[in-house]
Amino acid sequence: MTPLVTIFSTPKPFINAQITRIQNNAFNSWIRLGPEADVLLVGQEEGVEEAARKAGIRLIKKVERNAQGTPLIMSIFQAARDNSSSPLLAYVNADIILEPKFLEVARQVKSQAATFLVVGRRWDLDIQHELDFSEGWVDRLKCMVDKNARLHPTGGSDYFIFPRSCFQRIPALVIGRAGWDNWMIYNARICNWPVVDATLTYQVVHQQHDYAHLPEGKPHYRLPESDENIRQAGGRHAIYTLVDANWLLKEGRLFKAPLTLKRLWREIEIFPATTLKRPWLAELAYYTLHPLRAYWELRVRLSKIRKGRS
Repeated sequence: MTPLVTIFSTPKPFINAQITRIQNNAFNSWIRLGPEADVLLVGQEEGVEEAARKAGIRLIKKVERNAQGTPLIMSIFQAARDNSSSPLLAYVNADIILEPKFLEVARQVKSQAATFLVVGRRWDLDIQHELDFSEGWVDRLKCMVDKNARLHPTGGSDYFIFPRSCFQRIPALVIGRAGWDNWMIYNARICNWPVVDATLTYQVVHQQHDYAHLPEGKPHYRLPESDENIRQAGGRHAIYTLVDANWLLKEGRLFKAPLTLKRLWREIEIFPATTLKRPWLAELAYYTLHPLRAYWELRVRLSKIRKGRS
């Protein structure tokens, strides 16, 4: 039986009890999706090989990295494509718990669009124990979400479902740093693929964690690699969020996202990029409409120039 979707991820190093628990919880939810879901991990961070063996998940060790040793998105995606046969691929962050309806979402969108990107908001939940995946685990998890979880803002994306023909050309973005997930939405809009927000249909659970696994324990958006990601993505004007999803999945059907005043203004802002395909004009429009951001961006650039001369 050919799987419907290949779920792939590049886990964090298993450096402490928190990360180990979170990622094991995620993997255990993925492998319970059944034979229609193929699961594989990419990379050879500390402890990943052992975790993959315990979960019975395939591991692809070889992955290209940048000078700092961080895996490159294009290499991760290519590894998944080369080692799978499913019509759909899905990158999922290794702290995300997937409920069985994930496959239904993928199937519903696939039946209505040839090319697409499915994304959605996550529910943030503090889980301090290994989950019990015996019968009834989905209901128990939903109870925890209803009581204690918080819906994350539209700025972050933690899962991406798309046909294997999509995203074959990716800039030198790195995983685990800000900007790469935003570029996914940007690129899909530039390519005129429907960007489908599945939040109304599907609930994904993000397990809260600290940043001990990152250099100096800093949040990913404060690292120099995040600045480089944004540069590689095309600049600040290419940082798209779930607000830029132009389709919704509701009750199994795709609907155009309602054109509210906020969305209309945003569509006008990104029109040079999504319709005219003029990056320079898109950047000009971005900084014209956001003068304060333009001011701070100019200050940062001048500061870098001064440092380079000193």
